[in-house]
Amino acid sequence: MDLKLKLEQLHQRVVGLKDQINTEEATKNAFVMPFIQILGYDIFNPTEVIPEHICDIGTKKGEKVDYVIRKNNEPILIFECKHWKENADAHNSQLHRYYHVSKARFGVLTNGTIYNFYADLEKPNIMDEKPFLTIDIEDLKDNAIKILESFTKNEYNLENILDSAEGLKYIKAIRKEFEKETDSPSDEMVKLLVNRFFNKPLTANRMIAFKEYTKKALTISINESISDRLKSALNINEKIEKKEEDKAIPVIEDPDTSKIVTTEEELEAFQIVKAILREKIPAGRIAARDTQSYFGVLLDDNNRKPICRFHFNTANKYLETFQNGKDAGDKKQLFNLDELYDYRAQLHQTLENY
Repeated sequence: MDLKLKLEQLHQRVVGLKDQINTEEATKNAFVMPFIQILGYDIFNPTEVIPEHICDIGTKKGEKVDYVIRKNNEPILIFECKHWKENADAHNSQLHRYYHVSKARFGVLTNGTIYNFYADLEKPNIMDEKPFLTIDIEDLKDNAIKILESFTKNEYNLENILDSAEGLKYIKAIRKEFEKETDSPSDEMVKLLVNRFFNKPLTANRMIAFKEYTKKALTISINESISDRLKSALNINEKIEKKEEDKAIPVIEDPDTSKIVTTEEELEAFQIVKAILREKIPAGRIAARDTQSYFGVLLDDNNRKPICRFHFNTANKYLETFQNGKDAGDKKQLFNLDELYDYRAQLHQTLENY
């Protein structure tokens, strides 16, 4: 079983149990220890996974870090754990102290759902203030999972991790600054762009106006780029399936496509529903239609045979199903895309009805 699938199963465990987890110790047992086990380390071997490891700090004796992970009798990771309701970023000073007296090159601060990985890239044996890698169990990213593979027991390689960690750290920092500029462009950003085509002085009033123009331009550019790439990826998938199936139904959009933005979340939801439906019918019979108000999934590209609709354009996200054979579907609120699997029976019933 690959790492991503194991982490997705852990996510389901977290979602199902966290409301019943009332202590830090319970968080460690229910969430953190399974995470360590997923990385391939034997949580039942006290020479490999050492709980409550003593890290004396100066005159302070008996200080303990929650877990130390050892490989070839050398410490490679230390874990400091908090209750799942606590902010995983709020206690790095405590991990910082433990890291200083530990021989491990990496420290992990976690609340059982978010795992922040730290190193000493700036000063030897002094933990950096910012993590170079964050794993969010409730929002798994493929690129982060790929990096996490380097920390598994079978793949662990200190040199390889250190080679990539610095790049990861600065890429993360640059991305954060870019997102800040996208949300609220600075004077420097506006001047950098506007001075290339605007030859008049940038007065205070013009700066205010150009800041708003810059924000809108960046947002539109990013949204259109994402939409184009996702649609291209979906079209490629459809072409591949067309070779595998006798025919494939393309994605149909509203005529007024200029106002439609197909999001990554909508396409990910479509792929999940498509996987569920392929248990019953060929992929070529499953079509998608994006509109301004919803993203629809159709049987045989027939608008009279809606299978479901995604209403993701508001603060609350809903799945609309049609298993009861009504013109108006039943809307159910979604808190994450994994909940789509809970509606397998309803989606299959809709196919049976048609």
